[in-house]
Amino acid sequence: MLYYLLYPLRDVFSGFNVLRYITFRAAMAAVTAMLLGILLGPFVIRKLYELKAGAPLRKEEFFALHAAHKNKQGVPTMGGILILIAIIIPTLLWVDILNVNVAIILGATVWLGILGVADDLAKVRRRGAGGISAKRKFFWQILLGVVVGTVLVALPQKSDYATKLSIPFWKHPVVDLGVAYVILTVFILVGSSNAVNLTDGLDGLAIGCSVMAAMAYGLIAYLAGHANFARYLNIQYVPGSGELSVFCAAMLGAGLAFLWYNAHPAQLFMGDTGSLALGGAVGVMAILVKKELLLLVVGGIFVMEAVSVILQVLSYKTTGKRIFLMTPIHHHFEMKGWPETKVTTRFWILASVFALLSLATLKLQ
Repeated sequence: MLYYLLYPLRDVFSGFNVLRYITFRAAMAAVTAMLLGILLGPFVIRKLYELKAGAPLRKEEFFALHAAHKNKQGVPTMGGILILIAIIIPTLLWVDILNVNVAIILGATVWLGILGVADDLAKVRRRGAGGISAKRKFFWQILLGVVVGTVLVALPQKSDYATKLSIPFWKHPVVDLGVAYVILTVFILVGSSNAVNLTDGLDGLAIGCSVMAAMAYGLIAYLAGHANFARYLNIQYVPGSGELSVFCAAMLGAGLAFLWYNAHPAQLFMGDTGSLALGGAVGVMAILVKKELLLLVVGGIFVMEAVSVILQVLSYKTTGKRIFLMTPIHHHFEMKGWPETKVTTRFWILASVFALLSLATLKLQ
């Protein structure tokens, strides 16, 4: 918005010329998001307490981890509202609002945020008995994937590359999936949003890992949107994707602001409102910058969490035995005696390593 309001005035005041640079607007989006999130935090927390939006624990989780988690009862959930506000407003302020990539990722983030609000409200009203049904949640996630995939396939300006899938570590192989790309989009969106949701179980864990993913994809988006950099790195050039780095910067700033209140001991939980929206945003980023398969590396922690649950369920149903003491896997390490803060910090370290590895792969092809 400011780009269109102030950049045309560069002849009046030359300082407005900096708005042409994505790097400047991304930096400003990050700072704006962080300041906005920190300033609004106390107000959001107070309102959620007034609404009695405390997060009741599942009984099995409470009895298994009562020593570490008993003080979490009553801490307000739906803190993802703060994250969404701190992402959306700075993005709209500093991004090229006519960029179609930005419209897609903002739409998907809001869509999943609303779904998360509905789920969190249902959990609060039922006092931990469960949110909306899994079938309803999957329906809206799948529908979003179909909408996003169809839009990408149908957009004329994306027709040359929208359905193509590049293979990491290979120099030229590209698979054109055609309309089947819509199915891949559904799979990525459902998987990424639910994987972050599973990761959200310890103070600061999900938001810290999401920040790492946002930084990695923010840089990838900038490189993919710059013709010379894309040519040098031999990656798919995606016109207009550079503006997505502004969104990622806002996501970074919003994440740091939320961590201000979500660090142990947490004053606020993101709930499904935040985890579904953040997971969806990361998934859409992977799709828009044409680095879909790289999501397995960028979101390595989210993959670990999801796979641990899948393996646990399969093992128990087939053999009657559990592989892990408790899933998702961060609870396994808690059951082994690791303090919550140690689990979170070590997972942050792993998330940063995954992010760096993902960037390293840009030259390994």
